[in-house]
Amino acid sequence: QVQVVESGGGLVQPGGSPTLSCAASGRIIRINAVGWYRQAPGNERDLVAHITSGGLPIYSDSAKGRFTISRDNAKNTVYLQMHNLEPEDTAVYYCNAEVDTREPTGLVLSRDYWGQGTQVTVSS
Repeated sequence: QVQVVESGGGLVQPGGSPTLSCAASGRIIRINAVGWYRQAPGNERDLVAHITSGGLPIYSDSAKGRFTISRDNAKNTVYLQMHNLEPEDTAVYYCNAEVDTREPTGLVLSRDYWGQGTQVTVSS
């Protein structure tokens, strides 16, 4: 019913500045809060940045000053612009979106949807 797809990952040199995209599609009424998470091998999935439906951003300590989260509601897309990447930023980056959909009954439900993740590898 709703698909969330991340893109923009790949091999990045230290100091690089890639931008990740999180695009949602399907029977969407509204996308509420969206979060970017990352998970390195052997680690838990941690929140990197979060943006409210009104566009208010929240960042983890590791992301403050280096990452910028933004959203384009017309495109149902949230971006994560990353700067000055370090090898420690290597991880699979996931997007989680809280999405309102209308059920066949007419009821509006709000659910969390995860994307499949995009790998970011920081290495020279």
